[in-house]
Amino acid sequence: MALIELVKSVPDESFQDFIERLRPALSKRLDAKKIGSLREFQNETGLQPEEFANAVAEFTNSDRISYDELATHQTLENQFSARFLRENNVLPFLTPNGAPAIAICWPPTEALIDAIEIVIGKKSKLFAIATGDLDALLSDRLTEPARETISAVDDEDAMDAVANGNLDNLRDLASGAPVVRAVNELFDRAMEVNATDLHIEPMRNTLNIRLRVDGLLQPIASPPRMMAPAIISRIKILAGLNIAERRLPQDGAARILTSGGAVDIRVAIMPSPHGETAVIRILPRERGVLDLATIGLSLRSRVAIDRVLTLSHGLVIITGPTGSGKTTTLASALTTLNQPHRKILTIEDPIEYEIQGICQSQVKPEIGLTFATAMRAFVRQDPDVIMVGEIRDAETASIAINAALTGHLVLTTLHTETAAAAIPRLIDLGVDDFLLRSTLRAVVAQRLVRILCAHCKVQKKLTYANIDADPRLRILNLNPGDIVCEPVGCDRCNHSGFRGRVGIFEILEPTGSVRKMIRNGIDAETIEEAASREGFLNMATDALEKCYQGITAPSEILRVTPQRVIL
Repeated sequence: MALIELVKSVPDESFQDFIERLRPALSKRLDAKKIGSLREFQNETGLQPEEFANAVAEFTNSDRISYDELATHQTLENQFSARFLRENNVLPFLTPNGAPAIAICWPPTEALIDAIEIVIGKKSKLFAIATGDLDALLSDRLTEPARETISAVDDEDAMDAVANGNLDNLRDLASGAPVVRAVNELFDRAMEVNATDLHIEPMRNTLNIRLRVDGLLQPIASPPRMMAPAIISRIKILAGLNIAERRLPQDGAARILTSGGAVDIRVAIMPSPHGETAVIRILPRERGVLDLATIGLSLRSRVAIDRVLTLSHGLVIITGPTGSGKTTTLASALTTLNQPHRKILTIEDPIEYEIQGICQSQVKPEIGLTFATAMRAFVRQDPDVIMVGEIRDAETASIAINAALTGHLVLTTLHTETAAAAIPRLIDLGVDDFLLRSTLRAVVAQRLVRILCAHCKVQKKLTYANIDADPRLRILNLNPGDIVCEPVGCDRCNHSGFRGRVGIFEILEPTGSVRKMIRNGIDAETIEEAASREGFLNMATDALEKCYQGITAPSEILRVTPQRVIL
């Protein structure tokens, strides 16, 4: 039976008496001391938020009001404590003609109305509003300290109410104006600060929202904890994922429109003890021209890469951890190679840069399209250049080596800490050392360091005290008297002292004695020592040059680069 029919069936008793009579039929989790478990009651009766608001409006003989309507009115939250408004589910406001009114989502007691009217000083008209709309308005209008007054119990009750609701209810909540607006604001904020990733992490009592900016995570103001399930559901809807599945990880992608323009997003959902977490990679569609000249290559490194890219065949590897800029470097190299007389094929996971004139494919393991199967098909497509997004297993490594042997230039990535470490890694994957000696043309290892803000950085002459205070500076061969730049922080860099990132590189071209050393059992340190005798410079050296140029700071080099002595 619908709630409004139940209400009509007991016209002679108060709404509170009516609820008390129904209480035994409801979940035992209901708080026996108050009727504050409004959302749980709403959930237990199976009513949608709008249906419940309509029932309250009819029962209290009041008008209905929506989030969008109330958002245009002057609200009076400053005259009341945040705790009072949240615990009683009310928001006093002024109508367009200046008359006082009260938005309610639960029939109020006479004592509550009297208390509000005493503060306002006038009789007030009631307007019924959906619970989600009122929560969103309170979150929008209350100050940050006031938002913290939400109790952990109330948050958990709200989360349980959503989690135990039916699928239609969850979809309606995720598609409602407050949740849509909250998610849009998160993406707008991410675009404003040029974030690469958005992390949504429900905890026991809070909802943590963090943005990865210039490689580091930064917390931002978060919506109320009770909105977490609906926000995650909204993200799932955007990415085409199953909102009913909360036990297994899910991955998806979408193209959305933000205030900063169209962006592609990659979504990864993971279950956790307090609800699902989401990590969203943000890929702006307009990311500028891909060019090797703009990614931070020194003149020496640029000459080396240009030399390698002129080769007709061989294997070129980009190495580094996740988030080190490997994909951007690969895309920049492909853009350089992208000429009408060359056919270029790629297999990626996912396609992050769409390059006109290149045939790009994305792996789909669910249908059997892997890096290995794509590579087998590529060699029958008459390509000149093949790019495989990552060598993950022995099969892909073997096919890449064979493609390089048969007259193709193969570009790929590998997860190793240094350039020299790529050689033993490939041998560990089962690549024959004699084939590797024949095909490997270059290994480029890279990281991204933050760029000092040009508006607030300051020069500093190092002293003995500075060196003694941080002995790690000796690893960089920095000495007293050297002049470097340090971060300060200002409004333009969000007080971080840094703005943007640039690549630091090391390029290993196995020639001469290094090529002869490629054999089973060789270690990266031995290879690097031999390469250094032939002119190899590690990435810490490249980073130090940028430090002397005032591009980055010593602390940033030490944070990012492998701890090796400058060569």
